[in-house]
Amino acid sequence: MDTALIDDLAAALPEDRLVRDPDVLRGFSHDEAEWAPYAVPVVLVRPHTAEEVRTTVRQCLRHGAPLVTRGAGTGLSGGANAIEGGVVLVTDRLTAIKEIDPLERLAVVEPGVVNDDLRAACAERGLWYPPDPASSPWSTIGGNVATNAGGVCCVKYGVTRDYVLGLQVVTGTGELVRLGRRTAKGVAGYDLAGLMVGSEGTLGVLTEVTVRLRALRGQERTIAGFFDSTVAAGEAAAAVVAAGVVPSALELVDRHCLAAVDAWKNMGLSADADVVLLARSDAPGASGEHEAATILRCFEGAGATWAARSTDQAEADALFAARRLAYPALERLGPVLTEDVCVPVQRVPDMLARIDAAAERHGVTIANIAHIGDGNLHPLLITPPGDDEARRAAQAAFDDIIEGALDLGGTVTGEHGVGLLKRPGLADELGPAVLDLHAAVKRALDPHGILNPGKVF
Repeated sequence: MDTALIDDLAAALPEDRLVRDPDVLRGFSHDEAEWAPYAVPVVLVRPHTAEEVRTTVRQCLRHGAPLVTRGAGTGLSGGANAIEGGVVLVTDRLTAIKEIDPLERLAVVEPGVVNDDLRAACAERGLWYPPDPASSPWSTIGGNVATNAGGVCCVKYGVTRDYVLGLQVVTGTGELVRLGRRTAKGVAGYDLAGLMVGSEGTLGVLTEVTVRLRALRGQERTIAGFFDSTVAAGEAAAAVVAAGVVPSALELVDRHCLAAVDAWKNMGLSADADVVLLARSDAPGASGEHEAATILRCFEGAGATWAARSTDQAEADALFAARRLAYPALERLGPVLTEDVCVPVQRVPDMLARIDAAAERHGVTIANIAHIGDGNLHPLLITPPGDDEARRAAQAAFDDIIEGALDLGGTVTGEHGVGLLKRPGLADELGPAVLDLHAAVKRALDPHGILNPGKVF
């Protein structure tokens, strides 16, 4: 253990900011990526201010210690996993909603603010923060920015990057700087704030985020369809997009997920179909009625065994709640290896067929959830606890899925980030010349290589 580093941090920060209890350190040593490697940090730092973050970074610089920034730990790629001999900086004390401006339609928050807490505070003022990852009841804005998180409504309203206006950041040289702007427009200099979005803590430590807001939406209409296969459901989703409809949500949930949620929460969900498509339209008035009718026709035309517009709001909300609960429900069955590939919408049926083929080829159970409306698929590979052979088979299927996504013109990660699990796939996707460009950016902003080293690249 680096006692000199800990002593200097203790001297530079208030007494209660450091945590050295081994049990607590172990609890904060990794995110939700079940299979990603991690180490136990030498110390945990819980700063209360941006200046304390800067102090922590400067002490890590002085000692050459790696620094991993962590929010709620809901990540699924190992991006927040601790490193041997390193410090973990946790943002769970940086939870202030500093400002919500109804005229400018923006909010200024600290990175530890929980996504749903921001959404609730905005709703009180008639405003809405759209990005809504499945982990929104627990995940934090800082973590959402770090991975450029998406969510259920991103098919229509975009992802975190589309809502970040400005950032306060501690750089890899220990400077506290502001990036971006508060105005609706601005092209002064390079888009360094945009560069931070999705950088997974490798280029700076976020201490404040300014986000764009929208007006609250009206009531959504929900349409559900049952299908005999993921491929048929994929064809229905492609038909919706081809019809020119932009739903406010278009999600896929298979019977494995519904059964797991039902066994856990006893929600009385139907598992009569292999796959369920859930769509919503939030367009007002006649436009919304037209969208709902078009989506229903697309479902029926693609071979839905049953499709209907929901007249029971509680039932509709329960189906979308099941979509959010799918991952933790499946975790109860055994270790889950989570994919996050994204392909062009027209190639979604092909990608779903490749996922089915990988499951059969390697003898692996793969449950499927997806933001299918924009081609972002989340196959969940489930293995029995302690079964090393099954784990090897799942890893082989995982690799096949990545290869398939790239072959279809897609990407290895749509919203979870590269972290540790997707580094080989990233290299295949980008190629040597583009990897060199990324490495040059990393060297420029983190010249001493202390910020989340070993992640992404």
